[in-house]
Amino acid sequence: MTLNLIVGNKRYSSWSLRAALALELSGAPYTEQVIALNRPDTQARIREYSPTGKVPLLITEEGPVWDSLAIGEYLAERFPEAHLWPRGQYARALARSVCAEMHSGFVGLRTHMPMDLKRDEVLAEVPDDAQADIQRVCALWTDCRERFGQDGPFLFGHASLADAYFAPVAARLRSYQVDLPEVAAAYVATVYQWPAFQRWYQMALKEQLG
Repeated sequence: MTLNLIVGNKRYSSWSLRAALALELSGAPYTEQVIALNRPDTQARIREYSPTGKVPLLITEEGPVWDSLAIGEYLAERFPEAHLWPRGQYARALARSVCAEMHSGFVGLRTHMPMDLKRDEVLAEVPDDAQADIQRVCALWTDCRERFGQDGPFLFGHASLADAYFAPVAARLRSYQVDLPEVAAAYVATVYQWPAFQRWYQMALKEQLG
């Protein structure tokens, strides 16, 4: 059975993007089903697959796996040769730490700067909580790059689940034209040059789901 990923709109669904990038990192063949968000039948359609009524959801031979972090861990265990987590014990611990921070935090950034891959316009006023989140993101990226970026342009050198998790943040910062320090700006450029992200991004630009 081929893995099947249930996602929301490519333009808006940042959590779906994270799961899709994790699948791309795994190298596993998979199919994808897009369910339009914010429609009268959205919840009913998602609940045909997901017990939570949310996307993303990965359908495996053994059953469903929901939540992007669980999907990433499942894929990392199933395809260890793909090194979805970076090499090195501390590098993996730090990568898990930053993914967990993204998973549970940055509420100001997510609230005031929702992902919209077709947007290219500065926010008239960046609230203090969103600005604090941006500063934390930039510091986090700089720390990862300084510690582990010697072997490539991603947060831990090679592309990993940490990049899958922060790609939607990079997209937000570009979409809202945020002025960034050098390291953060270079990382955003890396994400936009990442073929896996580009495939999603180009499909998002053509999306007609609303």
